[in-house]
Amino acid sequence: MSGLRTISMTLAIAVLALAAIQLIPYGRKHTAPADGQLTAFDSPRTAELAQRACFDCHSNRTQWPWYASLAPISWRIQRHVEEGREALNFTALDTLSEDGAEAAGEAGETIQKGEMPPQDYLLLHPGARLTASERQELVRGLDRTFAGLTEEGRGEKRETAGRERAEREAGEKERSEDRDD
Repeated sequence: MSGLRTISMTLAIAVLALAAIQLIPYGRKHTAPADGQLTAFDSPRTAELAQRACFDCHSNRTQWPWYASLAPISWRIQRHVEEGREALNFTALDTLSEDGAEAAGEAGETIQKGEMPPQDYLLLHPGARLTASERQELVRGLDRTFAGLTEEGRGEKRETAGRERAEREAGEKERSEDRDD
């Protein structure tokens, strides 16, 4: 009987602790700050991919799921959103600041490395999961969107344009050769 009593007591304490932490207000601030200047994406496709995979943490347009109000998970979600908005906010991006330009410049690289969206986010948001080709589309789109913000970006923009031109010319040459055959 004492084993059952111990389990019951442990369960009761866990339920009381879970109920008590609900009184801690952190993690329930779900009012969105006003949008600033929305990032002018290079294409509607880049905007769609960014909204699907990034906007919950990297914009003022966060969609808060029901469990975002339950501690302790609400604490982690709130922290992720605060850190995400601070690092890069697509609805209030200050491209004139050094931090804003740096974050914009690193956006594609972070996605390319598979660091974003985070795996724990993808577990509960399967719609944010990008295929390999969608990831490449988003990376290229973000690179084009933010290419002119830094000196490095301006150089990359020139490289990207040259690479795209070479690919286009190679494709045209290949199509021309196919027609000749």
